[in-house]
Amino acid sequence: MKKTNAMRILDQKKYAYNMYEYSKDEIEKGIDVPTQINQPAQKVFKTIVLESGNDHFVAVIPIFDHIDMKKAAKALGVKRVELLHLNKLFDLTGYVRGGCSPLGMKKQFPTVIADSAQSMDEIIVSAGKIGQQMGLNPLHLKEVTRGSFAAITVDETHTSDSDMKSDF
Repeated sequence: MKKTNAMRILDQKKYAYNMYEYSKDEIEKGIDVPTQINQPAQKVFKTIVLESGNDHFVAVIPIFDHIDMKKAAKALGVKRVELLHLNKLFDLTGYVRGGCSPLGMKKQFPTVIADSAQSMDEIIVSAGKIGQQMGLNPLHLKEVTRGSFAAITVDETHTSDSDMKSDF
């Protein structure tokens, strides 16, 4: 297996991680990943790139959750955020949809990680290539991305269409 930028960053820090691979031909959506890698869904997180004007941000949330844009904006210290349009993703990050890692982007953007990750020993995120996931300690992810933990997902007891925007 060829190392991705995300793996090299963790190797440099001497942080342990587990690799999980799946056949990209057998997967239709990101929500199929937990089954393909035989891991509990609550451990698998997705990377969402956001923008506010000319500023860009990264959010890391559980794969089945939806991002709450208002909470994310507040956690990132901006008035509002919106999803980055997919046609901008590769040029901005160096990653493609379905293979976007919070580590190793062309530039390190301010990052916020769903607070549910704090209680876990390992969360699984994209390793930077479709078909490759990596499991790592969420505190290591926070440190390497210089990120923070915050409540940024939609509370299932209170949802509105404007708050529930998420893509994988």
